[in-house]
Amino acid sequence: MSILDKVKIGNSVKVNLELSKDRLTKETIDAINISSLGKISDFRITDGKGIGVVLKLSNGKEQWFFEDEIDLLDENGNVIKKNKDKKENSNFLFDFLRGLNYEKKNKVSELLNPINFFIWLVVSLKDIF
Repeated sequence: MSILDKVKIGNSVKVNLELSKDRLTKETIDAINISSLGKISDFRITDGKGIGVVLKLSNGKEQWFFEDEIDLLDENGNVIKKNKDKKENSNFLFDFLRGLNYEKKNKVSELLNPINFFIWLVVSLKDIF
């Protein structure tokens, strides 16, 4: 489930300054220190995969943030806990491929073994899928 399913333009969110302060200006950091709450004014594609948000801060300026740099708030103003255990591509095959590790082979007989080659190939390509 993406952030688009959980919030709408106009909703309030809380900025996690520790995750974003390395890329922000001093003026923006000062505004977040005054109030870490911001209102969503727009959504933005961040890197071709993720969705970020443009927030209107306490000083009236707008700044964009990655989805993981903000905490969503419920209607009472409480932070909604993020579910990091759930994966979007959660099925047996992807879980199995994530668990594969390749150990270096030093003997020629191990290098020529087709099963070892296949494991190396799968481990090398798993990040592409």
